[in-house]
Amino acid sequence: MLEWTLSVYVMLFDFSKLAKIFNFGGLTSDEGGVVGVDIGSSSIKVVQLKRVGGGAVLETYGELQLGPYANVEIGRATNLDPARLSEALVDIVREASVSSKKIALGISYSASFLAVITLPVADEAQLASMVPIEARKYVPVPINEVTIDWFVIPDTRGETGAAKGTTLRILLAAIHNEALGKYRTVAKNAALSAGFTEIEVFSTIRSSVLEEDGIVVLLDLGAATTKLYVVDGGIVQRTHSITAGSQDMTLALSQALQLSVADAEELKRQVGLSEAGNDPRIKQSLNFTLERILAESRRVVGAYEIATKVKVSKVILTGGGALLKGLLATAKTYFERDVVLADPFSKVEYPAFLEDTLKEAGPSFAVAIGVALRRLNEE
Repeated sequence: MLEWTLSVYVMLFDFSKLAKIFNFGGLTSDEGGVVGVDIGSSSIKVVQLKRVGGGAVLETYGELQLGPYANVEIGRATNLDPARLSEALVDIVREASVSSKKIALGISYSASFLAVITLPVADEAQLASMVPIEARKYVPVPINEVTIDWFVIPDTRGETGAAKGTTLRILLAAIHNEALGKYRTVAKNAALSAGFTEIEVFSTIRSSVLEEDGIVVLLDLGAATTKLYVVDGGIVQRTHSITAGSQDMTLALSQALQLSVADAEELKRQVGLSEAGNDPRIKQSLNFTLERILAESRRVVGAYEIATKVKVSKVILTGGGALLKGLLATAKTYFERDVVLADPFSKVEYPAFLEDTLKEAGPSFAVAIGVALRRLNEE
């Protein structure tokens, strides 16, 4: 029988009862809860929200490491089949006391493709015919293997490109049909009703970017890869993927200190980049990967600013790798501008005593909260 450590952050209570105690306006629930699900390469996250009055209220949340389901160490990237993913989803739903069957799923960036394309000004019906044809030039797989969606990008004045007279800028999104089928199978096998799937960057923008932020960079540090998104006015302007992530830091630490991968992962989580009373080799080995990620990210941001003649105002760190102790201070030295940790739980209501815990866990739950917020708004 498989044995593993269940890494799960859970609130095991009925929020409707606590609403009166913690004075959330004395409101009563308008409707049932919805669940945002983020299936990453190393863990699965769930967040259940309920609408109370005009706001979104947090009911429960949890995270489950996927390594043991693939017979590898916690923190390692996995590629589980639908049956094993369904098993993990059922487990986290049970352990986190999720009560709703209505879910929405975040699709990983690796299973999708995003590009900004330019087309002549046309009405919506004409664009519906033009975009799939133009997409063949950009999507690196046969067009019948993906599902395509698109959006006309407003200009800086909030007007569409038609106001410029000749061209429109279109945000093109494509998702592999195989990935869509896999996610739907996972939900079905777990006896859950998936309302929709959404590419993870859009969920992260919804949960972590504020309207007043201006032009920002989202730096998503995953287990296997790091994704960089330049976002202007809530719209993705540029994407970049770096083939290094938090598991590479763990492997470097394991090799440097001659530790098992499991022990190195625990040391990384507990100590991170802190130097107080610790072996300096810990920071050195973690920085071996981190400096590559930050240096490449800085280069991409700089190139974007030169090409567009605009200034990025802020870098927002998200993803499980953003929880690394000491990362914020290190990132600030690279970007030389405002660098913050994503705070997606700020978009929902919760008891005040959980504030520190949720701020600390927040970057890891950006996708789950973002997709749950959309599902709640569409109910």
